This record gives sequence, C-alpha cells and structure tokens, in this order.
Amino acid sequence: MPLQDDVQIVSVDDHVIESPNVFKDRLPAKFVDRGPQMTRTDQGHDVWVYDGVPHPTIGLNAVAGKDRHDYGMEPTAYTDMRLGCYSVKERLQDMDTEGVHAQLCFPSFPGFAGSTFYRAPDKELAVACVSAWNDWAIDEWCGGMPGRQIPLAILPYWDIDATVAEAERTIAKGVRTFSFCEAPHAIGEPSFHTDHWDPFLALCNEASVPLSIHFGSGGAPAVAPGAPFTAAISLYGLNSQMAMIDLVNTRLFEKFPNLKFALSEGGIGWMPYMLERADYTWDRHRYYTGMDTAKKPSEIFKDHIFGCFIYDDAGIRNIDLIGEDNVMFESDYPHSDSNWPHTRKMLAESLAGVSDEVARKVAEGNARKLYNFPRS
Repeated sequence: MPLQDDVQIVSVDDHVIESPNVFKDRLPAKFVDRGPQMTRTDQGHDVWVYDGVPHPTIGLNAVAGKDRHDYGMEPTAYTDMRLGCYSVKERLQDMDTEGVHAQLCFPSFPGFAGSTFYRAPDKELAVACVSAWNDWAIDEWCGGMPGRQIPLAILPYWDIDATVAEAERTIAKGVRTFSFCEAPHAIGEPSFHTDHWDPFLALCNEASVPLSIHFGSGGAPAVAPGAPFTAAISLYGLNSQMAMIDLVNTRLFEKFPNLKFALSEGGIGWMPYMLERADYTWDRHRYYTGMDTAKKPSEIFKDHIFGCFIYDDAGIRNIDLIGEDNVMFESDYPHSDSNWPHTRKMLAESLAGVSDEVARKVAEGNARKLYNFPRS
C-alpha cells in the first residue's frame, strides 16, 4: 500500500557536522586553548585540532547531493559540503526536500559515541568536551529545530561516576537517547555481562531513555589485508549482529525491564536468521551455561531491541519474522549511504508491499514511541 502523505517520517540515524564554535563557546576558560578548534590547512582542508592533535573532516561523511564519482576519504572543508550538514536553517530545508520530518543526529568529530574523547589522554578535558558537545547538540542544534530533532547525548563512558552525572544532567535537559558503545568489552571496558554499568543502566531504565548503539562504535570489522574499503563498509553490520547476540544472552533485562537498545545503522535483513539461531542455541545449551532460567533470546529481542535500516528489502520482506514493532527507518544524511534527496520516495517503494499499519509504524510510530518524541 502506498505510504500515505500524512505520515511524518522519523529517521533514527543521521549525522551532524559540528560547527566551528561548538567547543570554544562552551568549554571552561582553562580548557579553551587545548579544546577542539577548527583550523584550515595550507591545502585548504578544515581540520579539528584537539589538544595539539589534528583530526581531519573526512569527505565521505558529508557527501549528500554529490555525484558518487566524487565520493572519497580525503579531508574536506566546510565550503565543499552542503550547508545542511552543519547549519540549522539549511538542515531543515534539506529535510523538507527529502520528505523527512524528524531526525536523530549522531556526532561527527567526537565519534559516534564519543570515541575521540575516550582516546584522549587528558580525561578532565575530555569530560568537559563531552558536556560542551551535549549542550550544543541539545540547546542549539535540537533547540533550533523544535519537533524536528530528537535530542541525543554522548557520555564519558571511561568513568562510570562521570557517566552517571552527565546522564542525569542531560536527562534533565530533555535528552531522549544516549549514544553508547555497541561492545564496551571490545575497547577494553567492562562488558554488559558485568555489573559495572548498573548505576547508569538503572538511570536509563527509570527515565525510559533508550541506548542507541551505532555500528562502528565498538571498532571496525576485520577484513583481509589489501581488501578495499568496500569490504569493510559491507561488513559493519556484523558489529550490530554481535551486539544483538551479546545483549539477548545477558541478564540485563531481568534487572532493568524497561531498558531498550536501538542497533543504529545495523540493518535488519539478517535478523530472522540470527534470532532463529539464538533460540536454537539457547534451547540446546541453556542448562549447562547458566541460561536455563533466562528468557528465550527472541522474546528478549521483542521487548528490548530495535533494528534500524536505510534500504533493506530483505528485511522488509521478512518483517513478520522480526516484528513490526521492532523496526525503524533511518536516512543517514549526509553520509554516503543516504539516498537524499530521494529518501521518502525510496522508503515508500520499500514499504509498498506492507499494510498501512505496518508502514506507519516503521516510518514514524515505532521511533516516536521508543524515543518518547510525540508529534508537536
């Protein structure tokens, strides 16, 4: 059935290129000189310099509107990207052009979940940078587009006490989700099978704030030496598969029954098989692994985990095996997977074979429910 005109598409994974003033306008005075600052190189590239270390703006992160022959990994400048990548007014115009009513935007310079600050040696400065980014994202970026941007925050996850403090602070400011690492153990932090994260997860559980775990936040997939970058890009969804299997084999949700995760940009076509495999394995091996009293993995998934897709016909054809209440759409503007400016047209084509009720859930309803972001 055609996607009806009254459906307000909500995209749960887009990206913002930070404007140059994000940190210098918000960091405490003692940190401004060492905090992230935008400089232009002799080659004409705009580069963030953070505590003396340069961080180029990668061109592939801002290719909306470009011909695919012009895509590339080389550094770029603000003048080489659409204004909508970093400007509120033009972002709204680009959203209207592609037919997307609301977005949830992940960071660029900080990394999907703040990995740039995680790797930085000065953790006091890093915590201040996390707070500065959150204030800009909530107050200026989302605040400049009320009803059109879902507030997201990052966290200083290397310090559990600082994480809880920043989570409490941003929840009070109206944040609707936290961008978090998909596999903390993969970067040397305690796993979800420990109680290390309990104070933070308890807060999310109580406040009904879900975690959005973007693929790549736990590292890059392994590829063969010499393989082109197309191999890595194709495999990033494996991160989300591993994250899902890890989560449905934890006991987190017994302690935190209101806790939910979105597998951001992970796709959905693989979900039917992985859920079937997880249940099959659980049924045969639960007794000696300590999982005999745990719920079936597919039941945990149904209550707590959401898949997100850009263009995934395999997943839509099998949405009955995933669950129509567990699937959300994402545009990925202005990244290379984005279909801007044809987003609404292509989503409508993908959903043409499902009922009006299912199309509405996938395009809008499930996201509004999960992120507590009702129509204004």
